[in-house]
Amino acid sequence: MTPHLSRRHLLVGAVAVPGLLTACSRTEAGTGAPADDADLLERLRKQGHVRVGFAGEAPYGFQDGGELAGEAPTLHREIFTALGVPELRPTLTEFGSLIPGLLAGRFDVVSAGMAITPERCAKVAFSEPEFVSPTALMVRRGNPRGLSDLESCAARKGVRVGVLTAAVETSYAKAAGVPDGSVLAVARQQDGLDALLAGRIDAFALTGISLRWLARTNGDAAVEVLEPFVPEVDGVKRYSPGGAVFRTGAVSLRKAFDTELARITGDPARYVRLIGRYGFTEREVPPRTLRTADLCAG
Repeated sequence: MTPHLSRRHLLVGAVAVPGLLTACSRTEAGTGAPADDADLLERLRKQGHVRVGFAGEAPYGFQDGGELAGEAPTLHREIFTALGVPELRPTLTEFGSLIPGLLAGRFDVVSAGMAITPERCAKVAFSEPEFVSPTALMVRRGNPRGLSDLESCAARKGVRVGVLTAAVETSYAKAAGVPDGSVLAVARQQDGLDALLAGRIDAFALTGISLRWLARTNGDAAVEVLEPFVPEVDGVKRYSPGGAVFRTGAVSLRKAFDTELARITGDPARYVRLIGRYGFTEREVPPRTLRTADLCAG
C-alpha cells in the first residue's frame, strides 16, 4: 500500500505520491468568514500587512522576546514580503481555535505548521507542504516504562499518553490501541512536559522536532526524546506534513503563496538558511511529489 502522509515533519527515503487529485476543500456555511476573499491578496498589498494566527507552539510559531518566531512565521514572512505584504500581525490563540478563528475572519492565514488532513481540508484550504516529520515520544529520563512507540504504550498496562489538544496524535494513539481513558489532552507543549515530570502521563506524543525543541528549551528537565516512528492508521503510514492555512475563497492568495513557497522548498540551502535555527534540516524539505490535494483526498 502506498504510504499516506499527514501532519508535521521527517521523511525517511523518497516518497512517491500519485498524481494530483481534485481539490478537497469546501466553504463551511455559517462561519462568519468574509463573504468574498477573491481579492484578499490585493487588499493585503494595499494595507501592507497580513493577520496571522499562531498557537505558541515552538518551533512552529511562537513569541520570542515579544517577536513572532518559528518555522511558519519565518517562512511566511519571507513569502509575504515577496508578495508585497511586508508585515505579519500576529494573533495568539489555542491550537484548537485556529481554524474557527480563521473561518470567523479573526486572521487571514494560520501560521502554525498545522498538519494537512482530510478532516481539516473539508473546512479550509492548505498551502502545499512546508515540511515533513514523523512522530516521537518524550519520556522520563531512563525510559522507565520501556516505551518505543504508541503500540508499546498500548501493550503496557496502565501507560498514559499525553497529546496536544486537537492535534493528530490523538487519532494515532487510538489507532495504536491506546484506550481513550489513557490519553490526556494538554493545551500547550510545556503542559505535556510538566505532566510527564509530575507523573500524570508516562509519555508525551508529538512530532519529533517539536519534542527535541521542547527538551532543548528545558535543558535541566529529566526527560529524553525517543527515536521517531511512523504511526499507522487503518494500515496506512502517516508522515505528518504541515502547511499554511487559508479560507477556501482566498484562491489567488493561496496560489501566489504556493509559488513563492516552491522557490524556497526547491532550494534546500535557502530552506535551511531560513529555518535551520529552529531545528529544520534538508530532511524536513517536502519532496516535490508530495501534494496537498493528495493528502486532502486521503
